[in-house]
Amino acid sequence: MRPRIGIGGISIESSTFSPHISGDEAFTERRGDVLIGYYPFMADGSELREAAEWVPLLQARSLPGGAVARETYERLKAEILDGIREHGPFDAFYFDIHGAMSVVGLVDAEGDLGTAVRDALGPDVLVSTSMDLHGNVSRTLLDVSDLITCYRMAPHEDHWNTKQRAVHNLLERLRSGVGSDDDARRPYKAWMPVPVLLPGEKTSTRIEPARTIYAEVPVAEARDGVIDSSIWVGYAWADEARCQAVVVTTGDDVEAIREETERLGRLYWDARDDFAFVADALPLAESIDAALAANAASDARPYVISDSGDNPTAGGAGDVSWTLGQLLARPEFADGSVSVVHASIFDADAVAQAVAAGVGATVSLEVGGRVDGGPSGPVAITGEVFSITDGDADAGTQVVVKSGGVHAIITTRRKPFHHIGDFTQLGIDPNAMDIVFVKIGYLEPELYALTTGAIEGERWKLALTPGGVDQDLLRLGHSHLEHGVFPFDRSGTPALRAVVTRRTAEGIEDL
Repeated sequence: MRPRIGIGGISIESSTFSPHISGDEAFTERRGDVLIGYYPFMADGSELREAAEWVPLLQARSLPGGAVARETYERLKAEILDGIREHGPFDAFYFDIHGAMSVVGLVDAEGDLGTAVRDALGPDVLVSTSMDLHGNVSRTLLDVSDLITCYRMAPHEDHWNTKQRAVHNLLERLRSGVGSDDDARRPYKAWMPVPVLLPGEKTSTRIEPARTIYAEVPVAEARDGVIDSSIWVGYAWADEARCQAVVVTTGDDVEAIREETERLGRLYWDARDDFAFVADALPLAESIDAALAANAASDARPYVISDSGDNPTAGGAGDVSWTLGQLLARPEFADGSVSVVHASIFDADAVAQAVAAGVGATVSLEVGGRVDGGPSGPVAITGEVFSITDGDADAGTQVVVKSGGVHAIITTRRKPFHHIGDFTQLGIDPNAMDIVFVKIGYLEPELYALTTGAIEGERWKLALTPGGVDQDLLRLGHSHLEHGVFPFDRSGTPALRAVVTRRTAEGIEDL
């Protein structure tokens, strides 16, 4: 008989330093066949699809943003719990989360959700949890999970592989011949917090030291008696005690998982001073100067600059307009001889005004700063309505307003710009632009490819701009982190000892 496996979770990355609130409108909610179809490795006829009777309940996923409205969280949580009670019992559960969800009024949202899911499932059901490596693994979340894993690449080019690994490990454990009783099926987990909290832009696996450290993860996993090993960077833009790096290794050989967890954790700790931004990180003005100098010296185009402080894919509000104001004030761009595109600011009122005026009309708008005023509030722009594009699933209606050489993209709703097609659908060819600004940290693959025609990094700067995901963590004002977390506290050296634990029928067993 095939095992019955439920699927559910809530996935969002939430900055507690952003005034944005993520409500019902922020989430894409998948249920039933739509949820099963979301996972490419569960296509009809696939081995994993046929291996179990899958019961897809609810997986709600949102673009990163501010903290989740409490009523939205409670509604989604209640539906998952009601689904477990209505459609259970289950042999196992796939818990698909991000790990960096903050909820208004809670301090460990995934721990709260995981505990409620565990209580509804009962003690005998195996739970496999998949996460983003920028998530946080509190002891509470660890204890409600039997298996737990995360991405091994940043950018997250392995996100589907990770989810598939979580499901594969769950099925393997259900089939396991380790023992006949339920306790023997539950692996041991070695968990070790590493008191380091860094932004993702300093921990990209494309560069050292993260590249070498993460290359050791499959080495650890390959040891006899080990099921999985993972390193979480943690989420830097939430002010919660659980926010720090963590290593977890699961398996049946207690000493092996302890040794590998401590080995990986020490590698991470020892490299704490070596982590550097994935690109040259400079103030905005210096980033622009570098772009102009590079373009004067070469015919290569474009030069890419990350407007990192308001990155919506890290939790920024997406409407901080300070950078746009700085671009409009630069005399180099006023006469149109240098072409610049800025993506983007969401402002439904400004979009509506531009649409009412029509393509080719001259408009004077106050743009952005409605949700996160940042240091500038709304910014004034006068220019030509260059294009109007309706129907984007994320952004809604999008307009481009051209002022001198600056092409300002304004959207009805929050949207990250990661792909060339995001620009070309608006009538903008980023390859023909002198400078491309995107609200992002490290570049996603298509944008990264724009910068690699010459020496890696030569045509890309990470601008240290203000916003809810400011890369300068020390100026954000964290006050709830654990004692000793680097770089906020450099006063001591941690013991770096793994806790080895397992969930049994009687409760949590620590060795």
